[in-house]
Amino acid sequence: MEGIEKVCQFLDEAGTYYLATAEGDQPRVRPFGTALLYRGRLYIQTGKVKNVSKQIAANPKVELCAFKDGRWLRLAGELVNDDDRAAKAAMLDKMPSLKAMYSADDDNTQVLYFKNAVATFSSFTEAPEVIRF
Repeated sequence: MEGIEKVCQFLDEAGTYYLATAEGDQPRVRPFGTALLYRGRLYIQTGKVKNVSKQIAANPKVELCAFKDGRWLRLAGELVNDDDRAAKAAMLDKMPSLKAMYSADDDNTQVLYFKNAVATFSSFTEAPEVIRF
């Protein structure tokens, strides 16, 4: 399994991860659950009207953390907005519960992919594993 696939699979299996952004000099953290491997990129999804979208636009450097079965993943990188309808549709197809709130054709749905990403898998019993993509 390629590194980026391993990261996406961990996020899927964990179910919830916590995304940290910055608002000025104040960190902001909130739960997320969207992760999609599409065209070789790892995507997340949010709404353009949300504060998190505005924070990412002002400073695209983010970090997320997920925990599962005694292991955790920290993923740091930059998020890049992708307005491609196909990417939005792929996310909504993977996460059909979002279709009650979002559409690939609305002006609110936002998908973003990671670039310059560094994923670190850690536990108390194993050496860290670092994956870059």
